[in-house]
Amino acid sequence: MFALSKQRAMKKWMVALLSIVPFLVQAQVKLTGSVKDQKGRILAGANIVVKGSYDGGVSDSTGHFSFKTYEKGKQVVVATNMGNKTMEQEIIIDTTPVINIDFVLKEEISELKAVTVTAGSFEAGDKKKAATVLSSLDVYTTGGANADISAVVKTLPGAQQVGEQEGLFVRGGAGYEAKQFIDGTLVNNPFLASVPDIASRGRFAPALFKGTIFSTGGYSALYGQALSSALIMESIDIPERSEVSASISALFWGAGLQKVAKNKKSSWGGNYGYTNLAAYFGIVKQKPEYFRMPQFHTADLNFRAKTKTGGMIKYYSTFGASDLGLRRSNIDDPALKNAFGLHNTNWYHNLSWRDNLGNGWKMNLGLGYSIDVNKIDQQIQNQQNQKITTGQPWIDNNNFNLNTRSDLSQFKAVFDKRLSGISVIRFGGEYMYFYNRSTYNNFKALLPDHFKALFSEADLYITNDLAAKVGARFEHSSLINKANIAPRLSLAYKTGKGAQMSIAYGEFYQKPENTYLYNTTNFGYSKATHYIANYIKNTTLQTFRIEAFYKKYDGLVKTYPVLNNAGAGDAKGIELFWRDKKTFSGLDYWISYSYLDTKRDFLNYPKELQPTFAANHTASFVMKRFISKINTGFNFTYSYATGRPYYNLQQSGAQYVIADQGKTIDYHNLGFSFNYLTSLGKAYAVIVGSVTNVLNSKQVFGYNYSYNGARKEAITPPAPQFFFLGVFLSWGVDRRQDAINNNL
Repeated sequence: MFALSKQRAMKKWMVALLSIVPFLVQAQVKLTGSVKDQKGRILAGANIVVKGSYDGGVSDSTGHFSFKTYEKGKQVVVATNMGNKTMEQEIIIDTTPVINIDFVLKEEISELKAVTVTAGSFEAGDKKKAATVLSSLDVYTTGGANADISAVVKTLPGAQQVGEQEGLFVRGGAGYEAKQFIDGTLVNNPFLASVPDIASRGRFAPALFKGTIFSTGGYSALYGQALSSALIMESIDIPERSEVSASISALFWGAGLQKVAKNKKSSWGGNYGYTNLAAYFGIVKQKPEYFRMPQFHTADLNFRAKTKTGGMIKYYSTFGASDLGLRRSNIDDPALKNAFGLHNTNWYHNLSWRDNLGNGWKMNLGLGYSIDVNKIDQQIQNQQNQKITTGQPWIDNNNFNLNTRSDLSQFKAVFDKRLSGISVIRFGGEYMYFYNRSTYNNFKALLPDHFKALFSEADLYITNDLAAKVGARFEHSSLINKANIAPRLSLAYKTGKGAQMSIAYGEFYQKPENTYLYNTTNFGYSKATHYIANYIKNTTLQTFRIEAFYKKYDGLVKTYPVLNNAGAGDAKGIELFWRDKKTFSGLDYWISYSYLDTKRDFLNYPKELQPTFAANHTASFVMKRFISKINTGFNFTYSYATGRPYYNLQQSGAQYVIADQGKTIDYHNLGFSFNYLTSLGKAYAVIVGSVTNVLNSKQVFGYNYSYNGARKEAITPPAPQFFFLGVFLSWGVDRRQDAINNNL
């Protein structure tokens, strides 16, 4: 009886279920369609789902999808794909058996895939891996550069091989037209105090910086007062571990300490170094006669701390004092001597604070103060080294005392706001107070300048393949009472994997140098307009770059017949760069070449002439090989430049005329260095040796002329070669491993 009842119940359920099935079949709706990107390319593997349900599918190799859903009424269908923005479409599901939906997904712009604007700049460090050219270790291991940042930058295209004065000479620009910045603020005196016809090295050690941008033009609106080039450096954050260091050589000795907190959130440290060239000059004879051997004292302090919101506060200070005196034969009367004495004191401070403000906002604040004091005593002396006067003004004018003081106080604030995707807008301003004082014999002059600037700039990523940087800068100088507005524009387009093209346009302004402002402040700004186009191809181990530029100068300083801004000129050229760590196992090398065509009508030039600091062709070949079996790296650098022009300009009536002209011999310089990694007791040690001009090539940088033009003397290095051998020790950090890793 129970079994019969159970059987009847089952039949009822079966009848009920069979009556429902037609309604279920009828309720099913098929969703079909395709998924493509904005360029019409098929997107396979995209996920398509009805929002809030388990119904969905995946696009196939043709970009098509098809799945069924039981949902009814108003629904939202969502399509997602890695590298693209999510897209939603609203549909109405009714009795229609098939609904077709096509999706066109926009590209998701990401920092990893996005193109980088590169026109006019080389980047080094970890911030932009794809654009990395040089690291701090590259600076230390470039043959013959002796760990001088500027010397290594000269191996890159755009920079000239000028060896008789300090500064970076870039694309037809004078040395004072290239400025250096640390953590966003201007460095007023980046080079050691200068001596006539002898170049000086930079003040800062490469180990201080984690990232460097060498801009040969077209640089950001955040920076100004650099007519030709900007070297933008970012200092390191907190080191990984504490360290004690020492260095010993025939030229200098030094010691340093870096202490890192146990929680890795702060660090402090300092270094001291002393250089005395008496022993070295006793072995390697110099052309000048030194009556005070060059001595240098350097010291620096640093403090770094992380903030609670992930920001960083950094303070860096460096102090330097130098003293020297040298004699040379007087060009107007070889029986007399020019005696030049110099004492320089420099103290530089930099305080920066970067932090996250939330809601996509970031802040970068910078404070800077520097003071540079020079005491120069120039005398005409007889053969007994006694000061004399001759009664001839063109000779006696070389008897003078010159004391200068240059102070710079500055504050800079930059705010970033993240827009959609990775696009960013940044804006801010800076205030700089320049205080320059000069006493020439009994004549005193003072140049105070309240300099203000406002700037705004946007990084716009339209797609991963197309980006733009648009900005403008406003400046006002109280000293010359002039203002300017400088627009900047750069575009970059990705042409393939690791390949892109960039173009840049910008206007750049700069005040005349203090040398001219001491005579009159009735000047305007000098102006350079830059046009740049480049192509770059990057892989993990290789970089190829080609760049063309045109630069128009206006408002250059003329010194004759009167001081004014009537000068003009232009510069154009093409540059190549190739770096390769792949082709030859264990070998890293780069090649750079620059062609420059430039003319200027400035200073006392009677017409547009190729300036004396500009060569038409320059090239460098840098090669590095580290041999693990003997823990030694060998580094070679060969630099070449065609002859530079020289002129003997003599005053004739109301103008200067060219009494003599020509070009110097071509410049050749083969530099070599080695670094041997070892241990000395409990210390990690690197033994470094270096020599410049290995082939002892004759180098002539130009010519000096006597007052009447009768005598002509070549400007040459103080010695044909420079030799260095030193030991660098560290306790706590194995610097040797850095050298090994850089060559893997």
